[in-house]
Amino acid sequence: MNILFVFPKINYANNKKGKELLYKLYGESISLTLPQVAASTPKGHEIEIIDENYEKLDFDGSYDLVGITCFTMSAFRVYEIADEFRSRGITVVLGGYHSTALPKEAKKHADSIVIGEAEISWPKLVKDFEKGQLKPIYFSEENISPELIPEPRRDLIKRKISTDGLLIKRGCPNRCEFCTISSLYSKGVRPLENVIKEIKNISAKEIFIYDSNLTWHMKYNKKLFNELKKFNKRWQANGTINILGENEELLKLTKEIGLFGWFIGFESVSQKSLDNINKKSNKVEDYEKAIKKIQSYGMVITGSFIFGFDDDTPDIFDNTLNAVNEWGIEIAEFHILTPFPGTVLFNRLKKEGRILTEEWDKYTYTNVVFKPKNMSMEELFEGTRKVAKNYYSISMIFKRFFRTLKRTKSIRLSLYVLQRNFRYRERYKNQFGF
Repeated sequence: MNILFVFPKINYANNKKGKELLYKLYGESISLTLPQVAASTPKGHEIEIIDENYEKLDFDGSYDLVGITCFTMSAFRVYEIADEFRSRGITVVLGGYHSTALPKEAKKHADSIVIGEAEISWPKLVKDFEKGQLKPIYFSEENISPELIPEPRRDLIKRKISTDGLLIKRGCPNRCEFCTISSLYSKGVRPLENVIKEIKNISAKEIFIYDSNLTWHMKYNKKLFNELKKFNKRWQANGTINILGENEELLKLTKEIGLFGWFIGFESVSQKSLDNINKKSNKVEDYEKAIKKIQSYGMVITGSFIFGFDDDTPDIFDNTLNAVNEWGIEIAEFHILTPFPGTVLFNRLKKEGRILTEEWDKYTYTNVVFKPKNMSMEELFEGTRKVAKNYYSISMIFKRFFRTLKRTKSIRLSLYVLQRNFRYRERYKNQFGF
């Protein structure tokens, strides 16, 4: 049987007329979702993965079964693809976050839906399909046991990659109102021997650890980091600012393995906003000290900030811009709060009558799709635009480059900061039109 997996094209920008130059050169971080599902497929089938962001999708291919992963912002494109394949008599299965959040909507465009993690459901689906007994919905009552998570089929990834990814544990202990993964929290971790075996099969020199939060499960992490010392790799990871600022042992251990960058969800410089979105672990008063501590180990920070929380007022924009510049954060993301279906935030705003549109292709972090509480829609959009434009001005980009070079004495790390800054500038110029 011939099985095709499709990663649909994603258009982040509001007015993009084509891919950005740096996007073409460097691409996005690799997704392990479909290679992971492919690894769960029963043996004896021919499998192909097409990432529509880099390859042309051929509807005339000879496929028996097509599986498509669906994010909210790509939902309409997913439905177009699914409808076209089904019009040709090919069975289509939809999975991914959006299909899990809105299965009734997704089912209108598919023969079957996979809800939640696919490693258990997908093999059952394939066997049922072979027997002509395909069910409309497949759902696993429990999270997959970590020891059963397979190594992704990287051999099916066609494009050459310089940075690979690694997943050690799923979910996150935090329960942020806006987060799409807050419902997934497994205390289990993959057996260390499985993780090490996978790393040995990764050819890329740079690896991003995709765990939503590498700063928990420290007992396991210590054993992991001790093994990672043996590899000549460079690492990046996600972490929480409160733990990174307090746990010097963690910083020391990650520095020893070659970890050079942390992605941190600061979310806001307003403590009131943080408390009310259930991210009380973040303490704004400790941000600067924690940032300096991380940087003292020669690491760089990519900080994520969100505008539009109910306690945000128009002064949040200048306050944030002044803070990130004063703190010396090397790279930053600036998002408009986006209430994705399935989140606590979406359900609350829906109940309050504040969701303005369900045109999913507008759910890109750069459109206002809900009614803000303490500012107008225009103020929210223009304020976010102003912050992105100022932070990613040419002069500020080079200031961060030279500051990183002075601090780290590393031309490679400084050039990384420079490249990432120009990539974000290019994206935000397209998204916000400046």
